[in-house]
Amino acid sequence: MPQGSDRPGEDLPDSRQNGAVISVSPAQFEELVAHALERVPLELARLVDNVVFVIEAEAPPDDPDLLGLYEGVPHTERSGAEGPDVVSIFRLALCDACDDLDELTREVRITVIHELAHAAGIDDDRLHDLGWG
Repeated sequence: MPQGSDRPGEDLPDSRQNGAVISVSPAQFEELVAHALERVPLELARLVDNVVFVIEAEAPPDDPDLLGLYEGVPHTERSGAEGPDVVSIFRLALCDACDDLDELTREVRITVIHELAHAAGIDDDRLHDLGWG
């Protein structure tokens, strides 16, 4: 998968906090997220349903370094037909946090699993205990 894009109109940032320039097109990033979703541990995938993934270019202005966000009612706390839950993945924040495509691929996978774990009702400590975070 090629790094970077010279196509006009791409909403890529002009600079990076870490000095690296890791740029992927929205389509390339979508492929990374799709691949991460295909690799979600089966035991986690079984715990969640009715979750929509949305890829946003930028994180919210009040938290520009946020990589992903889960919004919904954790499946352990549901009482009926809530949903769908929404997981947002923030492309530019993830690109900014990574030095190369391999690192970006890993971070996208970690972020996808992290947010799905929240949908399943798994907190950060348990996530790390399970080796998913």
